Amino acid sequence: MPFAAEARRYAETIRHLRASQTFGRILFHLRKPRIDERPAPHARVRIHRWQPPVPRPRSLVEAQRFRFLNLEGEVRRAKDWNDPSRPRLWRYNAHYFDDLAAADAGSRLDWQRALIERWIDDNPPSRGSGWEAYPLSLRIVNWIKWSLAGHALNARAEHSLATQVRYLTRRLEFHLLGNHLLANAKALAFAGLWFQGEEADRWLDTASAILTRELPEQILADGGHFERSPMYHCIVLEDLLDLVNLFATYAKAIPDAWRARAASMCGWLSALCHPDGRIALFNDSAFEIAAEPDELFAYAARLGMDVEPDAPSAPLVHLKESGYVRLVKTGAVALLDVGPLGPDYLLAHGHADTFSFELSLHGRRLIVDSGCSRYEAGAIRSEERSTRAHNTVVLDGIDSSEVWGAFRVARRAHVHDVRVDCQDDVLEVRAAHDGYQRSPLRVRHERTWTMREGSVAVVDELRGSGRHGVEIPFHLHPGVRPEPTGQNRLDLVDADQKRICTMTLDPRLEVQIETSRYNPQFGMTIPNPCVLGVWRGNLPARFSCRIDWTPHR
Repeated sequence: MPFAAEARRYAETIRHLRASQTFGRILFHLRKPRIDERPAPHARVRIHRWQPPVPRPRSLVEAQRFRFLNLEGEVRRAKDWNDPSRPRLWRYNAHYFDDLAAADAGSRLDWQRALIERWIDDNPPSRGSGWEAYPLSLRIVNWIKWSLAGHALNARAEHSLATQVRYLTRRLEFHLLGNHLLANAKALAFAGLWFQGEEADRWLDTASAILTRELPEQILADGGHFERSPMYHCIVLEDLLDLVNLFATYAKAIPDAWRARAASMCGWLSALCHPDGRIALFNDSAFEIAAEPDELFAYAARLGMDVEPDAPSAPLVHLKESGYVRLVKTGAVALLDVGPLGPDYLLAHGHADTFSFELSLHGRRLIVDSGCSRYEAGAIRSEERSTRAHNTVVLDGIDSSEVWGAFRVARRAHVHDVRVDCQDDVLEVRAAHDGYQRSPLRVRHERTWTMREGSVAVVDELRGSGRHGVEIPFHLHPGVRPEPTGQNRLDLVDADQKRICTMTLDPRLEVQIETSRYNPQFGMTIPNPCVLGVWRGNLPARFSCRIDWTPHR
């Protein structure tokens, strides 16, 4: 990339950051925290029973062998904890100790005790991935959860735990903010209540100050987490429920806003689920990372919250602040993205997916988001964040938002003129974005979804001038196959050759069927069909796609 273009991209990325992020990053890398290995404070006496939290999947498959992100590996030697040949997220997971919170954790107590001892031996303070703030935060919580479940930490583990908490207080991720800072605060809250004394009280005070400031900003009025990732929404909801559980266990007054926000987050989550009960895969989202929605709803119920686990029955739900819309007709559920990628100063988990959508018919996924298989920077990560990997218009092969690196976004699309309407049994959503109005394209993209009984139509209008290339992809679930039946007409059939629906694309489009990549889990990629409408010509132009099915009652 030419120097001028690269400089412009950096400038467009940095100008949206908060000053605290820019200067905080500099200080974060310059500051060398002091290691504080004073004796640990005494443990606090619990008042009430710790409620069983959401169980984590088993990850410790043998005494020294783990399975994370669909990849197995051994950690036998000290250097294996930070093996650079493994994905960074895999290395992080090795330091989380999620297995301590697995449903059957009690069957591996000897392995787990030995693993805690090995971690202390192999990971001296400040060295390696395990001492980075995010894995440090998750491990602190998991060690304490393990203790609250009745598995006592020995004196050496308590001493290590206190050393880790003290180190974390000097590595709080104010330069990142978002879910990372909430995870830091959660860890300090757990340590502040699990231990007692003045030092523990200071940890709790710091956690409370962060949570008081961050929760109102990060949890939007419609209940969605502001990073607009259903996966991270589930992670943050579990964090909040764990905090409610912790405060109740130690008879600490629970802020009224916590329960209210947790309930609204449950409502948002219900709306962003398909009929199979699992999340939509917008932005950085994948299955098997966060807790499943039904597990979170059950956890909230155990904590005495009155939550409604069923998806909203209303035909149209507009989550205005998040920018998502749910449309429902007999046999069909469509989830639409008509909002921002996330908060402008934090788009690490955003994709160039403006106006993408997912569709389920008769309880099964039909049109899918491509998902997310990895966080390592490179061609695959760039492809998964690209507009082409989503169900929306690609103009001249350019992304609607300028995603780059592993977590960066320079120029980004802004959505405006959103209109939703529900009358006479017709559901309609219309919106425009300016992602293609930047130089040199100068094109406005408007999209309209219209759902009726037995059909949904998607109309794209491109307002501009000049000659351009247009691609409109529709990524299908791997269990669906398109079969051409006529001019721009395809039957979408299942594995048993049964017709699910018929897709008809605008006659101006050249229809191509390609093999795409569906990434429902980290470390998992499945080939899937993509129906692609292609056109090249002069703007303005208008294109339509219609999907028809037989409603099942």
